[in-house]
Parts: sequence; C-alpha cells; structure tokens
Amino acid sequence: MREFLSILLEREGYLPETAKDGDSALKLLATQNYDLVISDVNMPGLDGIGLLEIIKRNSPDTAVMMITAFSTTEQAVEAMKHGAYNYIAKPFKVDEIKLLVRNAIEKQKLIRENVLLRSQAEAKNSFSGLIGKSRKMLSLYEMIEKVSASSATVQITGESGTGKELAAKAIHFNSDRRDKPFVAVNCGAIPENLMESELFGHVKGSFTGAVSDRPGLFEQANGGTLFLDEIGELPLLLQSKLLRVIQEREVRRVGGGETKKVDVRIVTATNRDLESQVSEGGFREDLFYRLNVVTLILPPLRDRPEDIALLAEHFFLKHTGRSAALSVFTPEALDFLWGYQFPGNVRELENIVERAVALGANEISVDLLPQQVLRFNKIHERIEQLEIPPSGIDLEGYLAGIEKKFLLKALEISGGGRKKAAELLGMTFRSFRYKLSKYGMSEE
Repeated sequence: MREFLSILLEREGYLPETAKDGDSALKLLATQNYDLVISDVNMPGLDGIGLLEIIKRNSPDTAVMMITAFSTTEQAVEAMKHGAYNYIAKPFKVDEIKLLVRNAIEKQKLIRENVLLRSQAEAKNSFSGLIGKSRKMLSLYEMIEKVSASSATVQITGESGTGKELAAKAIHFNSDRRDKPFVAVNCGAIPENLMESELFGHVKGSFTGAVSDRPGLFEQANGGTLFLDEIGELPLLLQSKLLRVIQEREVRRVGGGETKKVDVRIVTATNRDLESQVSEGGFREDLFYRLNVVTLILPPLRDRPEDIALLAEHFFLKHTGRSAALSVFTPEALDFLWGYQFPGNVRELENIVERAVALGANEISVDLLPQQVLRFNKIHERIEQLEIPPSGIDLEGYLAGIEKKFLLKALEISGGGRKKAAELLGMTFRSFRYKLSKYGMSEE
C-alpha cells in the first residue's frame, strides 16, 4: 500500500516519502515540515491515533488523513476529534484518494496564503505599535523611518491621545539604539522640586531623603533614548540645565561636583504651542531650537476617520483576547463616529470600545455609543434641518454667535480651564485663545 500510494502521488506531481510505522514517521517529521500525512490506524508500536496527536501538537498546520480496513464509527469520531483532516475506509477508489489529497494540499496552500496576507496587511496597517492605513499615517511611518536612521533630536507634537509616546518608541526601536534603554518621563507629572534629581540624579546627603547615590534618567538612558513627554511643563531653571546637558553631553548629579559623559538621543513631545510659550517668555528660545531639529506632527483621529474601524478591531482584540467576528461597529454606529470630532482622539476611541466590551457587546451599535457622540450627531441633524428665510441671513454674524456660545459652553463644562475647553472643541490651545481674543471675551 505504501509503494502503491507513493507511485500514485509521484505521478500526480507530489514528492512523497514513506515510513513503515509510527515511530519511523516521527523521525521523518523531525527533519522537516510536511503538508500532508497519510497514515494507517492500526500499526505496530505507535498507532495512527497516537501519531495524529503528536503531529497536531508539534505541527498543527499539517493535514493528517487516516486510512483503515477496520473502520468503525467510534474510530472515525475519535480521529476527527483529534484533528484528522479526513478518514477513509479501505478499499478506496484511486480517483477518491486523488481528490482528497488534492483538496488537502489546496487547503494547506490557502492557510499559508492567508497567513502571508494577514502579515502583509498588518505590516501595511501598522508600524511599531502605531495603527492606521490612512495617507496621513503612511506619511508618518515614512517620516519615522527616515529620522530613526539618525541621532537628531525629535520633537513630536499632537493633541492629547494621538499616541505621541508610541511614536517615540517607534523612533527608538527602528534606530540602531534599539538594544539600549528607552526611558520615558512625563515632565508634568513630577513635582518641580524633584525634577532635577529625577533627570540628573543626586549624591547621598544632597537633600533630605537622599540616603544614597542615585543615577538620573539621563544616566539610565545612556546609549539609548530619553523621551521627555509634556516638555512644555518643564520649569525655566531646569530648561537651562537641560540645554547645557544637550550641548555638553554630560550631566552633574544634584549635590555632586563630578560630571559624567552621556550618549542619549532626546525625543520630546508636547500638545502645547511651544512657539507661543517662547514669545511669552515661558520657554527658552535656544532650547526650543535645540529640541526642534525634526518635528513630527501626529494627526488627530478626526482627520483620519478611515482608521477608526481598524483601530476598533485592535482595541477589541486587546480587551477580549479575540478578533471581532465581522466588524466591531455596526454600519450605523460607524457613520456616527465618522462625523464625530474625537476631542480625546485614539484614547477616546479605545474607551468607547472598552466600555462596550465591559457591557458584554460583541458588536457596537448606536445605542451603545456614549452620550457625547450621540449629542454631537444631534447637533449635526439640527444643522441639516436649517432653512434660509426669504429675506436672507447674515451668515458670518450667525456663525459667530454660535461659535461664541460653544466657547462659553466649553468653558462652563471645563470649570474655566481653557486647555480642557479647547480639547472639548477639538481645537489647539492657541486657536482657542485666539477665538477668545477675537470675540473680546476676557480670560476671566
């Protein structure tokens, strides 16, 4: 039977190899991968079901076809339960075996093609943790690849929730520093009196609580990348010390007299308008130009709505451990989100998906969308119902009145916080402040 099948399969264009029993087959299987194994059930030593179990455990993508002259229903069920592709009773017809082998090989080919296509799609739709296939994101990937090849200082700008730290990591892990540390610090999250020690380290006894020498983040990141998030929050005194470290490539710990050389690539991020801070005296001009050698601008989610569904699939997998059956959002819900402004950007979209998953949803319909999305859609519905009276309308005055109401409402919701109010309206802080000035609305 082995000789017959070997000749038959060779004539069909395959490359068969034979083994006299299960143990001999395992030796062959240990040397290379096979698309298909055709095995008898009853054999001396390791039987066919035992061989099937081992193959499926070690090479789950290999198809296994069982053949026996002592066919029973229970045996067939057992074989299929352990992952057999098919179960054939002797005697069988030549055309039957040809068809089954052809179908099994085609199935393996499809599996390989799907794996390849999936990996290509993932490579096209993501880049080092960043996800998106829109033109803006593809341009960003290209820019990151270019800047990763150098050690130039990079400044990443973008609204809150756009993924600035992910972009910083992408720069690091695509550079020749990838095997060295990536150290991140949020400059707005550390008290001002501790920031100098955090960045540059301290020596024992330099201040109350300094019970031992401690290296700072620059020393910890030596050879790698230091990511300074929210760089606009850095106090002026520390800005001058940071400038010196960048220029001299050396640090001095707090309370110490010795300087240490450091080789650190600096990547910064901010959602502030640093140029405005420079003109207002809140940020050193010389430091700004040192940090602003290369600027990456992360697009807000509202400017790349074609990435919403892709991001949603990623977050659904993240929070459930499984892929969505069809799509995460119903077509109606996706229409709502395409028109939404996403003031919280990608982080807000993740919250929407995570909330729905917590409620047990496998697909997110309109009734599972948060209220801020539904309210925004109602505003658009009202706008679509507007009519122009026969006498005409002062469009600029009408729109200015609406804009002022939105500015005031956002300030009311944020408790007077202009930064938060700007985020609620999907605006930069600079644009929001300009609008207040334009309409003569005092900061108070």
